[in-house]
Amino acid sequence: MTDQRININSDRHRTVSSEEKTDRETETERTTVCSECGGKLITDDEHGETVCAECGLVAEEDEIDPGPEWRAFNSSERDEKSRVGAPTTHMMHDRGLSTTIGWQDRDAYGNSLTGRQRQKMQRLRTWNERFRTRDSKERNLKQALGEIERMASALGLPKTVRETASVIYRRALAEDLLPGRSIEGVATAALYGAARQTGTPRSIDEVAAVSRIEAMEFKRTYRYIVRELNLEIEPADPVSYVGRFASELDISEEAERRARELLESAKKDDVTSGKSPVGLAAAAVYAAPRLTNEKITQSEVSEVTDISEVTIRNRYKELLEAGEQTRAAT
Repeated sequence: MTDQRININSDRHRTVSSEEKTDRETETERTTVCSECGGKLITDDEHGETVCAECGLVAEEDEIDPGPEWRAFNSSERDEKSRVGAPTTHMMHDRGLSTTIGWQDRDAYGNSLTGRQRQKMQRLRTWNERFRTRDSKERNLKQALGEIERMASALGLPKTVRETASVIYRRALAEDLLPGRSIEGVATAALYGAARQTGTPRSIDEVAAVSRIEAMEFKRTYRYIVRELNLEIEPADPVSYVGRFASELDISEEAERRARELLESAKKDDVTSGKSPVGLAAAAVYAAPRLTNEKITQSEVSEVTDISEVTIRNRYKELLEAGEQTRAAT
């Protein structure tokens, strides 16, 4: 009787297994066979689609590519580009290669640590921090990079500017340019120079407003860093400020285009030489909406650009005169 019951259970188990196997095979066949013509489905990795080889039906699209974002053409190049974990960055004094111990007093399962374990973890954090900043240069670099990150965040500068500023500061530290100058001063100068180099400039007043040093020290340090490091920084282009000012003032695209045209005309007539690029950009974003019959006041432009209304009026007249001369010449 017992043997018969075991045989019945075994037969039932085999039946269930065969049914599950049949379902899996059907599902696999359904995903590899076209639902329209029964043709074979192929995967197009380049376009991220699964298409039918017979009728061209797109069965799936926008597939996620689990592979790396880089390409390699030989084994050595593949080994060189392969990586594990987050990419290195100049924004961390150790380039992100060290270990960081989290501040949460919980284990891997989310359970709270005991008092003895919390004390042990705190000692480990202390010693880990000491090993990460073993000498004065590393401590200096850590403080400066934190200052660059803070100022860049306040100014809304992208990651590329922050990375470039970090490289400039590292060069200044390596060439021993810091003695006699504050860490904040060199960090501010590096950030201002990086913003100019990457085509996303900020005015001296804007950078000085978020810095912890006086504007005079900032300017003096910036000139020193540029001279000693031979940084190739072109004069700021007024046009590069127009997009940001236009966005903050919420003017139309047509007005923004007219502002750029006014500045281009002024550059051709050499009106921009020797004048503040921020002041010229402020005058352009004030003049352009008036030309396109949009309402805007000098006080609104002055508040956004941090340029006095007197300067805006003076540059406004010069831009309009340059625009009229250009139209007359054509």
